[in-house]
Amino acid sequence: MEAEEAGGAAEASHVELVTGLDPELASTMGFSGFGKKARTFDLEAMFEQTRRTAVERSRKMLEARAREEEAQKERELRSQHEDVDSTASGSRVMRTCSMLTCREAASSESEHGSNEELIGPPLPPQTSVQGPAEDTDDEEEFIGPPLPPGYKDSDDDDDDDDDDVQEEDNNPVKKIPDSHEITLQHGTKTVSALGLDPSGARLVTGGYDYDVRLWDFAGMDASLQAFRSLQPCECHQIRSLQYSSTGDVILVVSGNSQAKVLDRDGFPVMECVKGDQYIVDMANTKGHTAMLNTGCWHPKIKEEFLTCSNDGTVRTWDVNNDKKHKGVFKPRSVQGKRVIPTTCTYSRDGKLIAAGCQDGSIQIWDRNMNVHTKFHCRQAHAPGTDTSCLTFSYDGTVLASRGGDDTLKTWDIRQFKKPLNSVEGLSSFFPMTDCCFSPDDKLVVTGTSVKKGGGNGKLIFFERETFQKMYEIEVTDASVVRCLWHPKLNQIMVGTGNGLAKVYYDPIKSQRGAKLCVVKTKRKARQAETLTQDYIITPHALPMFREPRQRSTRKQLEKDRLDPLKSHKPEPPVAGPGRGGRVGTHGGTLSSYIVKNIALDKTDDSNPREAILRHAREAEDNPYWVAPAYSKTQPKAVFAEVELEEDETDDKPEWKKRKI
Repeated sequence: MEAEEAGGAAEASHVELVTGLDPELASTMGFSGFGKKARTFDLEAMFEQTRRTAVERSRKMLEARAREEEAQKERELRSQHEDVDSTASGSRVMRTCSMLTCREAASSESEHGSNEELIGPPLPPQTSVQGPAEDTDDEEEFIGPPLPPGYKDSDDDDDDDDDDVQEEDNNPVKKIPDSHEITLQHGTKTVSALGLDPSGARLVTGGYDYDVRLWDFAGMDASLQAFRSLQPCECHQIRSLQYSSTGDVILVVSGNSQAKVLDRDGFPVMECVKGDQYIVDMANTKGHTAMLNTGCWHPKIKEEFLTCSNDGTVRTWDVNNDKKHKGVFKPRSVQGKRVIPTTCTYSRDGKLIAAGCQDGSIQIWDRNMNVHTKFHCRQAHAPGTDTSCLTFSYDGTVLASRGGDDTLKTWDIRQFKKPLNSVEGLSSFFPMTDCCFSPDDKLVVTGTSVKKGGGNGKLIFFERETFQKMYEIEVTDASVVRCLWHPKLNQIMVGTGNGLAKVYYDPIKSQRGAKLCVVKTKRKARQAETLTQDYIITPHALPMFREPRQRSTRKQLEKDRLDPLKSHKPEPPVAGPGRGGRVGTHGGTLSSYIVKNIALDKTDDSNPREAILRHAREAEDNPYWVAPAYSKTQPKAVFAEVELEEDETDDKPEWKKRKI
């Protein structure tokens, strides 16, 4: 009764506070639910409620212990081989008596011995109960003191927040991070490959311009410049880029027949061997013999990756062995002929390998059995079209395929005859148009292609279960080729047909990634770095005439800083009489004065011809040193004479006339 009176008092005070709220005060302060959380606590009611809870739990523990003892006695009696009737009747009597006795004891303790019960949370069930209590009540056990009376009734303002969270969980569109975006300028041609490392710290892009660019979100500033650009495959278009499961190496698949593996900074680690194109059976060659289409890493084994090629094979490789492939899978048509796989992927657990082929089929093998397919669908897409992407859902039960017949389909590999859902009219002009699942597995995302001047390329979101179109983003006035939704960052990366890589993010829903670089201001370019000398390349010059190659402006600046002449470091004053050809500053002797003012006077004449002609008249009037020695053998010099001024006459000496 005391607890009920305390609860009623608290509720009454709460109602009085809410009803007495001034609406003008609420509108001024900007709180819609101002004053709802104010409540009072009755400590005596709380202690009484705690004591009652402890007594009730002790009673339940005693009942559970009695039931356990009863079950133990029943098992002992069953093990004995005595008279069945007498033993059964005796056991029933004993069980009934023991149960009544225990219940009476528990009820008497709860009625008369309430003062002896411990107040507070009970001991954990595993320490107090010797066996599993099968018929315990379904009420949720709380450890610690109970909530204050009327607490749940006073949380009306929190119900709105819970409803919003629940509505957001039920509506996957609200989880799409598209409120902000940044644009990374890869080049001018199609961005045909995207890759993010597992941590989301670095992005790698590749395109039809043969370039691979590395972007570091933590190291970039608002200028959004890549920290490295390279062409690892010479003049071959980049088809696929992917970081390994550990993020330390990158798989590069280009238009040639040899895949490459680079480290995080873009330096080569390994290159696959090229196969013999004159061998008929592709299983007997050591590598691919035709152009590669795509590749991916094993999700569990960090050294293994997968490639497919126009030679009609899907091959697995080991990073540590570049001499030969690890395994070969050969997709076949209905007639048993060779078909070209255009895309390939691993399942999420790495046990299955799936390939989409040019005849419209999707073929799936067990990774350890490369002869016969485990699942296959012959008419997954239209024959003669390039299936551009296969991807498994995060739960591993659904496979999504993006076909060259402008369709997007999802499949249950256990029932592989017909698709779960399908949508048509999604134009695709590129053999690597992507599709992917959202991190919560509720949406399927793909991009559409457009012709030049035909509108904007879109990123379209479909619900996974019903394939209802939920949302779309107009990216740019070019095709959307690649799309990638990183689960840790919760950011969407998009590669377009006009050389852009866009990153969509939300400041609240997204983590790190693009949020790190947009807040950094642009760094000012150092003036010394822009004034670099032109480097003339002479390929066949001898080493003694070849100019040293400038590796880096920063290294050159460091060298120049150590050089006292280039760095213009002031010389320290000389103490004492002087050393190293330098005269001391101190001392007023005659010798030091003569050395400073006469001997070290090195006035430089700017015009050397005028300096020589100063002595011409003296040499002509008094030919003493050189002229007499050559007077008989040296012919007389004849120069063209040009008058310097009109008033000059011929009676001027020869040395005053300008010689040309």
